[in-house]
Amino acid sequence: MYADIIVDISHEHLDKTFQYAVPDHLLDKVDIGVMVNVPFGRGNKIITGYVVNLTKQPSYDILKIKDIKEVVVQRVKAIERMIQLAAWLRRNYGSTMNQALKMVIPVKDKIQAKQKKMISLVVSNEEACAAFEQFQKKHAVAMARVIQALINEGKSDVSDIQTKLNITTKTIQALEDKGLVQVETAHIYRNPIKETVLQEEIIELNNQQKEAIHTFIEDYDNEIRKTYLLYGITGSGKTNVYIEMIQHVVNLGKQVIVLIPEIALTFQTVQRFYKRFGDKVSIMNSRMSKGERYDQFKRAMAGEIRIMIGPRSVLFTPFNQLGLIVIDEEHETAYKSEQSPKYHARETAIHIAETMSASVVLGSATPSLESFYRAKQGIYQLMKLDKRATGANLPNIYVEDLRKELNEGNRSILSRRLAAMIDDRLKKHQQVILFLNKRGYAGFISCRSCGKVFKCPHCDISLTHHINPYGNELVCHYCGYRQPEIKECPECGSKYVSGFRAGTQQVEQMLSKTFPKAKILRMDMDTTSKKGSHEAILSSFANHEADILVGTQMIVKGHDFPHVTLVGILAADMSLYVSDYRASERTFQLLVQAAGRAGRAKVPGDVVIQTYTPNHYSIVAAKEQNYEQFYDEEIIFRQMLGYPPIQNILKISISSKNEEALLLACQNMTEWQDNIKNERTVSSMENNLGIRINEKEKIQVTGPIKAPIYKLNDIYTQIVLVKSKDYEILTDFKDKCDMYIKDNVLYKNISVQYDFN
Repeated sequence: MYADIIVDISHEHLDKTFQYAVPDHLLDKVDIGVMVNVPFGRGNKIITGYVVNLTKQPSYDILKIKDIKEVVVQRVKAIERMIQLAAWLRRNYGSTMNQALKMVIPVKDKIQAKQKKMISLVVSNEEACAAFEQFQKKHAVAMARVIQALINEGKSDVSDIQTKLNITTKTIQALEDKGLVQVETAHIYRNPIKETVLQEEIIELNNQQKEAIHTFIEDYDNEIRKTYLLYGITGSGKTNVYIEMIQHVVNLGKQVIVLIPEIALTFQTVQRFYKRFGDKVSIMNSRMSKGERYDQFKRAMAGEIRIMIGPRSVLFTPFNQLGLIVIDEEHETAYKSEQSPKYHARETAIHIAETMSASVVLGSATPSLESFYRAKQGIYQLMKLDKRATGANLPNIYVEDLRKELNEGNRSILSRRLAAMIDDRLKKHQQVILFLNKRGYAGFISCRSCGKVFKCPHCDISLTHHINPYGNELVCHYCGYRQPEIKECPECGSKYVSGFRAGTQQVEQMLSKTFPKAKILRMDMDTTSKKGSHEAILSSFANHEADILVGTQMIVKGHDFPHVTLVGILAADMSLYVSDYRASERTFQLLVQAAGRAGRAKVPGDVVIQTYTPNHYSIVAAKEQNYEQFYDEEIIFRQMLGYPPIQNILKISISSKNEEALLLACQNMTEWQDNIKNERTVSSMENNLGIRINEKEKIQVTGPIKAPIYKLNDIYTQIVLVKSKDYEILTDFKDKCDMYIKDNVLYKNISVQYDFN
C-alpha cells in the first residue's frame, strides 16, 4: 500500500504530494487524514505530513519510495477531519483531491497576525522600588521612568510606554537583561463585527415556536441527532427558534455553524445573534479581508468562537465540538457550489453532522422540493410554523396581467394598480420595495428594423446595456467583455437600436420622474460591489432614510423592515422560462419570499405581482401563498420526467478551446458509454434523441449535446446527462469515466467536470 502525503497544509503546497510506502505494521493505522512522520529529502530529515490518498499503484520506481516512519499520536484532529471531508467531497461530487483540499483546508495566508507587546514586572514591588532608587542614583533616568510607570500602572502596552515616556527599545531590552521586566507578545484577532452597544431583546414565543424548540431540545438531551425541516411561513419567527436551539447547544459546551445564503443577509442576521451571544459569534464571508478570515479560522481552531455565521464556505470551520448546523433559507441556489467539487451545502452539512454527532436544522418558508420530499418520506423530521410571530396577517396579493395593461394603452413599467398604491404609501410615509430579477440598465440590445441581436464575440450570449458616468457601454455578464454603446445598426444602418426588459437603473430613473419627492435606494450587484455597501444600503432603508428600495434578488430574502407595507414584483415570469427544470420552483420561491417582506408589523401589507402568465400554477400558488398546493403539482411533473428528487442527474461537462478535439473526444465517450465491459445497452424508442438506456446499471444517458451556451470565453462545451434513482450508481459511473479518460490521449487538452443534481 502506498500513501500520497502533503507535507504542508497551505495553499502554496497543496498541489505537491509525495508518495511513501506503508509498512506492514502500520497498515491498520494509516488512513486518509492521518498525520504521519516521514523521512524527507537527501538527508532524510524527519518531517510531519498528512495522508491524502491511499493506493496500491506506485507512482514511480518502488526502489526509490521511502517508508512512512510512524503515525503521530498527538495529531491535529481538526485537520484530520478536514482531509477526510475532502476525500468525501471528491468521491461524492467529482473533482481532484487537490481541488477538494483547497475547498476545505483552513487558509494559511501570508498574512501577518496582528500582535501587541505587553511589558510587566517580574520582581516584587519592594525589589522594583529598590531598583528604581538605584537607577536614580546612577542617573539612569529612562530605566527609572519605566520602573516607576510599571509600579504605578502594572502591566502595560510597550508602544504606549515608549510613546508616553519617550523610551527606546534599547532601554526595555536592558531592563529585560537585568531580570526586572518581561515582554510578552499577545495576538490580537481582527473582529469583523462592528462593536455596537446592544441590548438583548425580550421575545415572546408563540405555542408553535415553543413546540418546535421543545421537540429539538428533548431529542438533543436524549442523544438523538436528526435532520429537522423547519417549514415556517414568512414572518413566522424561524430565526427566534434557531436562537433558542443554539442557546441550548452552546450551554452544553458545543459549537454551532449557521449558514445564510447571501452576504446581504449577514448584517441583520449577525446583529440578532450578537444581541444574544455577544463575542461568542463571528462571521466569515468573501467581502472580509484575508487578515479577518485568517483570524476567524485561528479563533475557531483555538475554541474561542462558539457560533460561526456565513455562506456555504463556513461549513468548513474547523470546530472540534460541533453540536448543531443551521441552514437558513435552505432552498437557496447559493448553497450549491459552482466550482469543483460542486458540492451542495445541505448534503455536506448532513454528512459533517453524522461524523461529529451533531444535529441539522433546515429552515425555509418555501423549502426545496428535495427537502420537503424527504420530510414526507420520514427521512427529515418536519416542524411547521403557519402563523406569523407578531400575530400579523399575510399580505393581500394582487396579480396584474401585463398583456391586459398593454392592450389598454399602459406602456409603463408599472401597472396602474401598482402606481396608485406607491402613491398612496408615499402619502402615508410608509415604505415600498420594488423587486426586479435583473441587474443593469436593460436586457439584450437589438435592432428593431432587421432583428440583429448584439452578442459577445467570446460567449455566444447577448450583451447588456450599462449606463456609466464615463460613457454608456455594452457588457458581457459572463466573461466581462465590454464595448461602447451601439447607436446605429452595422447590418442595416437603422437607428432603431434599443434594449428590452427594464433593468434596475431604468426603474430607478422612471421612479424619480414619476415620484420626484420620493427618496429612492437601489440595491443590485453594481451598487454593492464595495466592502460594506450591503450594510450601508440596508441600514439606510431600515432607518427610514429612503421611501422606496429597488433591487434584485438580494433585497427580498430574509430582511425584516417593519415600515414596508407594499411590495411590487415587476416581472414575475422573467425567471419562469429559463432552460432549467427548476424554473417553476425558483419562480414560486422568489414570489413568496418577495411577498413576505410586506406587512410584517402592525400595518397590513399589499403585494402586486406583474406577469404575462397569470394562470401558471407557480404564480397561482404564490398568490395563495400555498406551498403545498405548489408542491403537489410540481412533484407530479418531476415524477413524469424523472427529475430530482425522484431521480438523480449527473451532468458531465466536456470542454476545450479546440472544437475539433472536443468533438472527437465526445464521439469517443459515446462509444465508451455504449461498450462498457459486461454491460448491455438497449435500443429504445427515444434513441433518435441520443438517449441510451442501460438495464444492468439502471441508468439513462443523454448526449453528448451542445451546452446551452456552447461557446463561453472562447471555450466550447458539450454535456452528457446521466440519470439514475441510485446516487451511488452515478458516483460509480463518474469514477469509471475518470479512470477511462485518465491515460487516454484523446483527452490530453480536454477538461471534464462533474455536477450532480
